[in-house]
Amino acid sequence: MMQPRRTFVAAAVAGMLAACSGGSPSQTIPSTATAAPSPPEAAGPSAPIRPSTPPTPSPEPTPEPVGDEPPALTLTLVGSGFASPIGIAAAPDGWLLVNERNGRVVALAPATGEVALAADMTDRVRGDDEQGLLGLALHPAWPDVPRAFVHYTDLAGDTVVSELAGSQPPGAPPTLDPASEQVLLRVDQPHPNHNGGQLAFGPDGLLYLGLGDGGSRADPHGHGQDPETLLGSVLRLDVEGASDEGYAIPEDNPFADGEGGAPEVFLYGLRNPWRFSFDRATGLLWIADVGQDAYEEVDRVDPVGDAGANLGWNRLEASHCFIANCSSDGTLLPVAEYGRDAGCSVTGGYVYRGIAIDGLSGWYVFGDYCTGLVFALASDTTGGEALRLVLETGLNLSTFGEAADGELYLADLRSGAIYRIDAGG
Repeated sequence: MMQPRRTFVAAAVAGMLAACSGGSPSQTIPSTATAAPSPPEAAGPSAPIRPSTPPTPSPEPTPEPVGDEPPALTLTLVGSGFASPIGIAAAPDGWLLVNERNGRVVALAPATGEVALAADMTDRVRGDDEQGLLGLALHPAWPDVPRAFVHYTDLAGDTVVSELAGSQPPGAPPTLDPASEQVLLRVDQPHPNHNGGQLAFGPDGLLYLGLGDGGSRADPHGHGQDPETLLGSVLRLDVEGASDEGYAIPEDNPFADGEGGAPEVFLYGLRNPWRFSFDRATGLLWIADVGQDAYEEVDRVDPVGDAGANLGWNRLEASHCFIANCSSDGTLLPVAEYGRDAGCSVTGGYVYRGIAIDGLSGWYVFGDYCTGLVFALASDTTGGEALRLVLETGLNLSTFGEAADGELYLADLRSGAIYRIDAGG
């Protein structure tokens, strides 16, 4: 069991933080922390821009107000021995599907620790560094509709999004059939980094896919600000619709007619969206976008009102200029950000809607891969609010996961362990 430290070190983090015992209340850090100096090749100054106030829809029913402070948290080990786990998806009966970077999918029963191989795609996946089996999503009606969708890097280094047939008899772990693969989408990748990877079905039943800007550094191809390309974007696909590609373009996609952007593009201006999720109570979309030199950002998007939004990269890094003389006009600015004193690679999480942890409902829980810090942010924030530090784990936080019952999990890339987030002492 991993528990938080009692103090938060505000200096720049030079290495992994070691976990130690002893629970503690949450602590606060500024949502815009002082950043480390940009390297000489940085594209421009980092001038602050006043954060915007993202629109908040009025869902039915309206969730209860978020508490003033999140509760103390701890971690409970539920599985180990995974090879570089980078994704956690949930089946409706409690099983978790852990995708390993090398191309395997392993089913885990967190209550018992039972594991079973669900799929082996290592014969077609390139699992190096930021490449691999990056995303997995089960059809919303699984297992009655036994369809699964995967996003991976093929042996040539390019993006593939495919559909797999699967099955899950009552009480048994899910299984997926790699031999049934039907490729829906291929995207050429100019560089091996910034692949994004998240797949998730939204409340509208449509499939959302996150792609990074294509890599290298500073977006040399200008993909982030080009909605005509699929890179640097969140895509939105109708996998129920029939077409030659295996998917249809939703009629209300912002560029559905091909005017002004690619029909698949739903949002653009992203660098490397490393995990996004939908709040099951409000339907809002939360995106963690990994920064370049100085800032990590969290975006909150209304899928209705913000369709077609430009999230700023590479004009902006978070809410700060990345290129000289930049403007934030026409961009949707992040709801939170942090600097290099708190981490160097944000890992997106979920708004907690479970029942096991009193006082955590409505808090967006996420972390940083480099430092192992876990933060909480009130989901009803109006922006500029301090992040709450709720755990210091010492782990390489590669992904978070939300089970069918709303409880949250996270993975450690280095050790291959899966933990459940629980109430602390």
